[in-house]
Amino acid sequence: MAFVNKTEIRVIYADTDQMGVVYHSNYLRYFEIGRTELLRELGISYKDMEACGLFLPVKEVFIDYKISIKYDDIIVVNTCIDKLKNVSLKLKYEIRNKEDSDLLYTTGYTLHPFINKNGEIIRPEDYLYDIMAKGK
Repeated sequence: MAFVNKTEIRVIYADTDQMGVVYHSNYLRYFEIGRTELLRELGISYKDMEACGLFLPVKEVFIDYKISIKYDDIIVVNTCIDKLKNVSLKLKYEIRNKEDSDLLYTTGYTLHPFINKNGEIIRPEDYLYDIMAKGK
């Protein structure tokens, strides 16, 4: 199995609608937090990748909402590398309840091409690719 980063987040009031339910677009933010922390745990920050001229825009995203996340829930975003190719990275996500890990709120994935500052699709330098490959 792939390396899994587990990032804990307490849902704040600003993330919810009037009913106390997390607004759907905030799931993408939770995915981004998980993605950033996965890379950091593997040994490189996204900020450092950008400084090296490597960017990971989101090309495709999929979210399967299963159960609503609510205000003040403590969630765990489980993030792993699903596929690492020469010019792209696919990450999988699960968001679960911290207190009851059987409670699955959502699953999903994001697909990211590797691009340079000019927006051209590139293969990352070997050392960056190797860092990401550790998570596979």
